[in-house]
Amino acid sequence: MDRMDFIKLLGFGGLAFASGIKGFAGGASASAAGGRGSDYAFVQLSDTHWGFSGPKVNPDAAGTLEKAVDAVNALARQPDFVIFTGDLTHTTDDPKERRGRMARFKEIVSKLRAREVRFIPGEHDASLDRGEAYREFFGEPTYAFDHKGIHFIALDNVSEPGGVLGPAQLDWLAKDLEGQGKETPIVVFAHRPLFNLYEDWDWTTADGEKAIGLLATHPHVTVFYGHIHQENHHMTGAIAHHAAKSLIFPLPAPGSVPKRAPLPWNPDLPYQGLGLREVDLRSRKAGPFTAADVQERIQEIPVPHP
Repeated sequence: MDRMDFIKLLGFGGLAFASGIKGFAGGASASAAGGRGSDYAFVQLSDTHWGFSGPKVNPDAAGTLEKAVDAVNALARQPDFVIFTGDLTHTTDDPKERRGRMARFKEIVSKLRAREVRFIPGEHDASLDRGEAYREFFGEPTYAFDHKGIHFIALDNVSEPGGVLGPAQLDWLAKDLEGQGKETPIVVFAHRPLFNLYEDWDWTTADGEKAIGLLATHPHVTVFYGHIHQENHHMTGAIAHHAAKSLIFPLPAPGSVPKRAPLPWNPDLPYQGLGLREVDLRSRKAGPFTAADVQERIQEIPVPHP
């Protein structure tokens, strides 16, 4: 077996084991990472939309985030870090209310036991004021960090009008990548998909292809994103893109209905679309995974509920 990828995603977001990051599977990859390679976990949560109200969509809108925090805290093995990939809060035209929602969101997630909690914005958090309130509460939305042999990059494709990264951020990304060795595993977090998933529903990044072009100069890149409120797996060349489910409501598959709208709550199947899931990516062949390879290895696990 030339490559083994293993990713375990949690429907509340994603529980991703580092051995599933492309280029990080112990052995030779660990040596390339400076001998620091060892399995560890991080948790991705996305689209919490704190402040949303809609009983027909989620009658537990005020309680779902706290349940997710409890679920992460109950993990037998605590993650090295937790990251929220955007739409932390639900949009509002009132700047005071926007800040109030961010303050309450931050208070709830402060109960996470994980050593480190990180954030990036979604359009609900940042598009109306170009990220002004977001920065007050969570700091700069674009940043990079290294952890146990993996280089992590957080991108902001929501603050600028039109949902773009913009020339300045693309230039920053190019410079950041120049400092990374070709064998370094790279993980990218973004809110919107970097590729054009479904432009009519705004499920794209207008200049995302430029970012993908820069990332494609490195052979071991994995992208985690949110925004679409459902799981989705896609390949652009050798880059794997994985979407996390939402914590508040699911959305229909791209283009499956004339209008994008939240799927209604089903009292017979509470939390449907917000369930736990396991995605097992274990290559039995040389070369990169295809989207079909990924989808064949999905296992749905229902969320416990009263």
